[in-house]
Amino acid sequence: MVLQILPYDLTICKIPNTSELKLEKDIYFIGKTDEELSLVCKTEDTPNHTLAREDGWRGFRIQSELDFSLTGILSKISTVLAESKIGIFAVSTYNTDYVLVKKKSLVAAIDALTKAGYDVADKF
Repeated sequence: MVLQILPYDLTICKIPNTSELKLEKDIYFIGKTDEELSLVCKTEDTPNHTLAREDGWRGFRIQSELDFSLTGILSKISTVLAESKIGIFAVSTYNTDYVLVKKKSLVAAIDALTKAGYDVADKF
């Protein structure tokens, strides 16, 4: 399985509303519940008005469309990273999954995943 390193820094934040979002941007993950409205985006595309914000994330994209019948993909990746004491933030789309790690842990994450047999590609 190929994990593609995303070539930009990411921010995870809570936002009051979607009025500042520009959906033509490359990457926005929006999560809404009865308690909050969360956003993951390129750091440079973070809205000016946030309720909370955490910068310094990098991400991997699983480079294939994942069938909904597949099981354990995120579990295996998160286990490899957990065993290396690397925390994650995971998001999913219809097609695939994304795993975010803190920027300071990116090299260690690449090393752990490579040792576990994953093909980590840095060419985007």
